[in-house]
Formats: sequence, structure tokens, C-alpha cells
Amino acid sequence: MSSDLKKRTLAKTMSWRVTASLTTFLIAWILTGDLFMGASIGSIEAILKIFLYYYHERIWNNINWAKN
Repeated sequence: MSSDLKKRTLAKTMSWRVTASLTTFLIAWILTGDLFMGASIGSIEAILKIFLYYYHERIWNNINWAKN
């Protein structure tokens, strides 16, 4: 089994974050009909989820379940 290099993992992380945030922006824009509101919700979501993901990973890093 191979593992990703850190650069590949970072690239995948960033591409997913952009994809997920654009999806949130588009959904918010469609639901509200307001471009500014969609952009605001998308921006808040992107920033908040970066921090949530970081702490989520740190917590899981301390759990030994299913680790070699």
C-alpha cells in the first residue's frame, strides 16, 4: 500500500475545500437570491471549517482505535 506525499495531501485538501465552499456559496445564493449573502455564507463556512477540520484531525490523532 502506498501513501500520499504531503504535497499531494495538501493539494487534495485545498481542492476539496474550494469545491465544498463553492457548493455552499452556490446553494446559499440560490436559496437567498442574494449574491452578497451567498458570498458571506460561503466565506464564513470556508474559514470556520478550516479550523473545525484541524481540531477534528488533532482529536482523531489522539485516538488509537484502528491504528497500526
